[in-house]
Amino acid sequence: MKAIRRFTVRAVLPDTLSALEELAGNLRWSWHEPTKELFARISPELWHQVEHDPVALLGSVDPGRLAELAADQGYVDWANHTRDELRAYQHDPRWYQTLGESAPRTIAYFSPEFGIAAALPQYSGGLGILAGDHLKAASDLGVPLVGVGLFYRSGYFSQAITPDGWQQETYPSLDPDGLPLSVLRTPDGTPVEISLALPDGVLHARVWQAAVGRVRLLLLDTDIPENEERLRSVTDRLYGGGGEHRLLQELLLGIGGVRALEAWSELTGAPAAEVFHTNEGHAGFLGLERIANLIGDGLSFDEALQVVRAGTVFTTHTPVPAGIDRFDRPLVERYFSTSLLPGVEVQQVLSLGAEDYPGGSPDVFNMAVMGMRLGQHANGVSKLHGEVSRQMFNGLYPGFDPQEVPIDSVTNGVHAPTWTDPMLRALALDRLGTDDTTHADWANSGAVSDGDLWSVRNRMREQLVQDARQRLQAAWEEQNPGGIAPVWMSDLLDPNVLTIGFARRVPTYKRLTLMLHDPQRLRNILLHAERPVQFVIAGKSHPADDEGKRLIQKLVQFASEPEIRGRMVFLPDYDIGMAQLLYPGTDIWLNNPLRPLEACGTSGMKAALNGALNLSILDGWWNEFYDGENGWAIPSADAAGDGAERDALEAEAMYDLIEHIIAPRFYDRDGDGVPSTWVGQIRHTLSTLSPALSAERMVKEYVERLYIPASRNEERLSADGFAAARGLAAWKGRVRAAWPGVNVAHVDAGGVDAVPQVGDQLHVRALVHLNGLKPEDVQVQVVYGRSQEGDDLVDVRQQRLDLDDGVPGTDDPSVAHEYVGTVTLAWAGSFGYTVRVVPVNDLLLSTAELGLVSVAS
Repeated sequence: MKAIRRFTVRAVLPDTLSALEELAGNLRWSWHEPTKELFARISPELWHQVEHDPVALLGSVDPGRLAELAADQGYVDWANHTRDELRAYQHDPRWYQTLGESAPRTIAYFSPEFGIAAALPQYSGGLGILAGDHLKAASDLGVPLVGVGLFYRSGYFSQAITPDGWQQETYPSLDPDGLPLSVLRTPDGTPVEISLALPDGVLHARVWQAAVGRVRLLLLDTDIPENEERLRSVTDRLYGGGGEHRLLQELLLGIGGVRALEAWSELTGAPAAEVFHTNEGHAGFLGLERIANLIGDGLSFDEALQVVRAGTVFTTHTPVPAGIDRFDRPLVERYFSTSLLPGVEVQQVLSLGAEDYPGGSPDVFNMAVMGMRLGQHANGVSKLHGEVSRQMFNGLYPGFDPQEVPIDSVTNGVHAPTWTDPMLRALALDRLGTDDTTHADWANSGAVSDGDLWSVRNRMREQLVQDARQRLQAAWEEQNPGGIAPVWMSDLLDPNVLTIGFARRVPTYKRLTLMLHDPQRLRNILLHAERPVQFVIAGKSHPADDEGKRLIQKLVQFASEPEIRGRMVFLPDYDIGMAQLLYPGTDIWLNNPLRPLEACGTSGMKAALNGALNLSILDGWWNEFYDGENGWAIPSADAAGDGAERDALEAEAMYDLIEHIIAPRFYDRDGDGVPSTWVGQIRHTLSTLSPALSAERMVKEYVERLYIPASRNEERLSADGFAAARGLAAWKGRVRAAWPGVNVAHVDAGGVDAVPQVGDQLHVRALVHLNGLKPEDVQVQVVYGRSQEGDDLVDVRQQRLDLDDGVPGTDDPSVAHEYVGTVTLAWAGSFGYTVRVVPVNDLLLSTAELGLVSVAS
């Protein structure tokens, strides 16, 4: 019999244990080991059963046990001390508070998913985990961040694997009252409600809030009585439903999110957000809501756009156009042909997402394109991904080379306190005086011996093996109610065998089954008599991705063979709780995507923080951090004739590395049973990668390189009644109108001999028509570099040419300005040059920003 409704009843704690409720209500417990230890003491067995969820623990513990603890003064003092430490953590100055008054007072961080703890399953994979790590690191650094997202009643999905290996999805209904959440309320206790005008009704949303250390997270929820039934399901599932359902979610996230943020600010007295960070294009509509608000303050659309752009940071996470949300243009037109955004015309909206460039489709609205047009500050998530993104968005900047596209990169990082195993942190604290493993002196072999490192690595591997056995037994028993798991399941894996981990989402480009390319060779590697290898694998395929599901099925069926199942396991329902044991427990972290389709790949970072070595294609973060000692690079077969040949070449290279280099080194032991060369690589990894891969480093980069500049830019445009924004909008309009008539009419060059030599000077003279623009509106440049076939330039440099006449700007196209300059020939070999004109303004961050350029022909 099934209940028609479920809800969670929270325990009433004795007054002396009130600190526990405050501690459970702040998600800092998810990365703060002393708080976890406090809750574990209540009931170690129950703590394990509720998967380390304090809210669930307090809702399940026997009242008699609470009464016993309430009478234990030692425990009460411990709880109160931990609560006082949390309060100090929330309010005492930290790194950000040393930056002074110029730093923004509030930064809004919008993301469609947030992965903070297994107890709050609002994530699908790397994007959400990154967002959670961003919030945690911001909290630790004292950054005044506010996260904004959606509350999905069924989260992503729970995964089960059928006996024939097929993924099955279930969607458990989450009760927010049983989660570390509270409703945002007005002073009289009324829940705050956000509303959006739709073509055929009104969408209402309640706002849940979560405390993530010092940071607040706001989550909008449409499953409330105020909505008609069809609208209650808008926030039912993460990445579920068709195009219109997805559009509704993104409208709510962007537009509703800004409204929720404003309500929260008014209720708490927190400063209004000065910088808006859009984590991927899903939240892009937030810029339109901000534009509508500024129009209400008396600005035109174009004037408001300048202000919004200046204060917006847009981070792109996808390296392929197929990964971008694109909606049918008529659908978007329908939703904005309403009173949803007063003062904003539907054509103004459509122009922001238009693919009006070569190769674009006139029938779609592109969310990432809108993100680029609404965000003056844009970045990819690794150096290589920045290069790929500049190529991908080059169409928005016709006439400019990809390297000039205004997209920077901030390489992702991971939150070390969350992802570093407590055993390794305890070792650092005991021997190196700090549990901050990212700043510990791991090179100090006198304090931490090879034996110490090897011992903790062995214990972490054993911990993973035990967890994997328990998970597989539990999964079998769930599918076979009343049955007893087969005996062989209790002997799966071996805590003394070289363990390779592979866990991530399962789109085809990540190539889950590349390891199966030669099944017999893989069998030989797994079952080697002297140097065996075992694989622990996990991952979810999107419910609509049958090809991804087939990859899982193929791997599960191979791993189910009786001779293989002890050496290869697939763990169902990959989540944060599993990952926190999987990353530390593996010796090798495997990543073999199709290069360059992995934007970053943070799972390998988390493994490295625990001393695991990476075996990866040189893609994402590994492309910039691999140094020959921290793991191994699988050679990319970029020149292969087709995908099958590429897979074959790269799989063979992977097998060769495992069989002939990695396994022999792992099993090469000294007299004490320690693989000294291997441990040397562990020590090197911990010493060199830990600081660089931390989310602390990442968030500091965002603050210093993006947030502070964005805040200053918006402040400058908003000063004196938005005078600079009005002026910039007028200037852009004037430049765009005149640009068709701007051209380089003639170029002369001289000063070099018939046979040019290094050190000679090339004197360039250009005649330029400005079509009414002022000379200060433009910059004339000589662009030069090495000339290749087809006259393409590489290693390109620019040098400004100087105005050499006194002719004012004029509308007469026949009047030309003369510009001159000198270039020194600095290298031998091919040399080529051209002259171009670009618009310049000290309120632009890049000469490519307007996408306007006139090049000599």
